[in-house]
Amino acid sequence: MITAIGQWALARICGLGDYALFVARSFGAIWVTRRLPGRVARAVYEQGFRCLPVILIVGLFTGLVLGLQGYYVLNRFGSEGLLGALVSLSLVREMAPVLAALMLVGQAGSALAAELGIQRNSEQIVALETMGISSRGYLVTPRLLAALLVFPMQAALFVGVGLWGGSLSGSLLLGVEPGLYWSAVERAVEAKDVRECLFKAVVFGVLTISICAYCGFYAHRVGRATGARAVSAATTKAVVISCIMVLAADYVITSFLVNR
Repeated sequence: MITAIGQWALARICGLGDYALFVARSFGAIWVTRRLPGRVARAVYEQGFRCLPVILIVGLFTGLVLGLQGYYVLNRFGSEGLLGALVSLSLVREMAPVLAALMLVGQAGSALAAELGIQRNSEQIVALETMGISSRGYLVTPRLLAALLVFPMQAALFVGVGLWGGSLSGSLLLGVEPGLYWSAVERAVEAKDVRECLFKAVVFGVLTISICAYCGFYAHRVGRATGARAVSAATTKAVVISCIMVLAADYVITSFLVNR
């Protein structure tokens, strides 16, 4: 049993080191990748514009639910005027970067893992390397650079739509004065809260896109599956690990920044 535990631990450590090298080499390939701006623009379209509807819908309903639940909680203490503060701080500090990242993983991340898995399965990645083209630079680097831009913008958009949804729920449906709601938002949100939100979004973007790219890039290593099953297993693994790491990273970042 001790031998089995040791082998499992060593395998996890080797996998973590392999992932770190993969990310480092992907960023290092910036200098050798041709036509990088165009590929980054395409990745921004895939991660940003194509994921825009789900961000708008989830952001709106998140704000509506926060406004509804927050009103009934604050109503118990006669503090309905703080509804704007509750909704804004909940969105900016936690829910916007986390939920936006999870939605992007579900759509853009899963598509990336499946695409790279199919390319690995059909030996397109091997063909690129045979021609002397950096496969990481061609396939992964543009996605990582796009994540640095897209995830903060999507988190900011999520906050804006969520605040509007909270106003709609609290003001139009429950009778809170709109001016009171937005003035509470203005008083509650500080610059450090916005910086924390954007910082989390950047970290989540690099983390999730790199994990999805890694799982798809090495789809042939996933268990004993081959062919289409290997692609399916790699995509599932990428989404699950990415979602777990978003929540874990959120806790770590919050624990360092909550009292600062």
